[in-house]
Amino acid sequence: MKSLKLLLLGVLIVGTATMSSCVTEGCTDPDAKTYDSAAGSDDGSCLYEGTVVFWYGQSISNLLGLAGAQTLTYYVDNQIVGYSSADVYWTSAPNCGTSGSVTYTRDLGSYTSGTSLYQVIDQDGWIIWSDYITFTANTCEAIQLN
Repeated sequence: MKSLKLLLLGVLIVGTATMSSCVTEGCTDPDAKTYDSAAGSDDGSCLYEGTVVFWYGQSISNLLGLAGAQTLTYYVDNQIVGYSSADVYWTSAPNCGTSGSVTYTRDLGSYTSGTSLYQVIDQDGWIIWSDYITFTANTCEAIQLN
């Protein structure tokens, strides 16, 4: 009987130690869209995204009008991400997602940054702007078009 009590005590101690050492796994990076605040150990499941907003001021809008541009189509990596009228401008950088802005969020997968080609093309097919942008996890980058 004494050995049975010792065996049960041993099982209880081992079971308690095993249960208290359980650590929740998940994404521990607060910059990830899959961040899990309850995770105590990173399991490699972090996924990221970065956002940009395009904008230009009144003087550029005026120049676009003088050049005959009426509508603009925005591309990132050869995919259409938005449209705007050439006479729409900002006095300062808009926040990402502001109504009327051209905002694009790129899925970065398991990387914290990524580079893409953007182009802005007018209604006649003229490339007005073309350059590379870097998307950074959990940020909104304002891209001023000059």
